[in-house]
Amino acid sequence: MKVMKNYFAGLFVLVALSATAQEYKPFKVNVSIGYAKPFNAGTSGGFLVAVEPKYGLSDNFDIGLRLESASVARGIQYNGNTTTGDVGTYNSALLTGNYLFGVGNVRPFLGVGVGPYIIGAAGTVVISNNGQANQNIELVNATKFGAMIRGGIKAGHFVAAAEFNFIPSTDQSISNQTITSSNAYLGIKVGADIGGGRR
Repeated sequence: MKVMKNYFAGLFVLVALSATAQEYKPFKVNVSIGYAKPFNAGTSGGFLVAVEPKYGLSDNFDIGLRLESASVARGIQYNGNTTTGDVGTYNSALLTGNYLFGVGNVRPFLGVGVGPYIIGAAGTVVISNNGQANQNIELVNATKFGAMIRGGIKAGHFVAAAEFNFIPSTDQSISNQTITSSNAYLGIKVGADIGGGRR
């Protein structure tokens, strides 16, 4: 009799867990477009597009892979001055984690991500060095490991978010002087989750 009670108790727990697991669809893909603005002062922003497949571990927490391409101008700092290179493409592939608050149809969320950023070449800039002859600085490709934090709101399948992409700067030494190219940028995006949601 005790064995039967334990069996039914275990069966009840499994049914309850199964019912909970079926309250949401775990797999979804977010597709977004938006605006990317470098943190460096005096540089212009550009267009970004992102695709992020995500898997819901629960109705409030999911993990994903953010694949993003952002076109921004590279900013150069030297001797306290700032100049801008050509527009380059920043490609990234970040492992992400997102937490959605509440249970309603409109839900705020926070998220983080880490992974590699491939910084695209941005042409050649000309700098002057304390009255000396001008020098040409070629901005080449670079790969940096960086991080992202995000905050946003999800209403049904519609998603809007702001993402801060923290990427280490690229440094070059020219004539005993360090030329710094800032790589971090802010992304403002809107999009939709395809799939997912409550059953």
